[in-house]
Amino acid sequence: MHRSYQSILPCSNKYLQQKWDKAYYNEHKKKVQSAKPMVDTNTPLTYGHLNLKLKKLKLEKDRLAVIERDNLLLLEKMSCIMRTTGRVDNKNDYEIKSLNKEKREQELLRVSRENQAILNRLMKCEPQYQVQKWQEDWEKAERYMDSIARYPRGWYNIQQGKNKPKGQKRASKKRESKKAMQYKAESVAGTPEAEDTTEYREDTQSKSESERASKTEFKPSKKVKALNANNKQMESKKAK
Repeated sequence: MHRSYQSILPCSNKYLQQKWDKAYYNEHKKKVQSAKPMVDTNTPLTYGHLNLKLKKLKLEKDRLAVIERDNLLLLEKMSCIMRTTGRVDNKNDYEIKSLNKEKREQELLRVSRENQAILNRLMKCEPQYQVQKWQEDWEKAERYMDSIARYPRGWYNIQQGKNKPKGQKRASKKRESKKAMQYKAESVAGTPEAEDTTEYREDTQSKSESERASKTEFKPSKKVKALNANNKQMESKKAK
């Protein structure tokens, strides 16, 4: 290890030079650690007469003495009152009376009478909006709509009932169809357009029956059509 040591000054023996340098460094380190500071950083001296504050203690003692004396006097007075009835009569049977009580009662009666009069006027007042007339107009409009409608009222619910099971479908169909026909007959009856609507229904029923008859006419099947075509081709060949 001493062979790789690099000294600051030239030397003839590296081993001795390393040993001397190490000794000098350790001695210097000890001196640095044992060196005394040049500035005094210790806490300053404290004086007892400054921290004790006898004047403050005396004032506190006097205050406590006054409080103790007052408490003793109060205790003596309370014990005297408990032993005797006391020299002061503190009974007070006076009832509180308001100077303007009658005035306030009269004002309350006046306000209640005015409120009752306003309520009576409001109850007797007739409304400006004629709700009954609006209801009658709406029912009349509904009857007109039912008379010119393509489908009866409740038709959508009837169609929705088709998705139900068979037993429920039949029962719901009968009930809804009866209700729809009854409501439509009641709504149409008594209106000036009833006769026109009945004629219109007869025309529509006759048209629907004719359409059904045309649809139910005989329609040849594909095999019959093919046989007819073959017969026509054979006849045309024979003619040639």
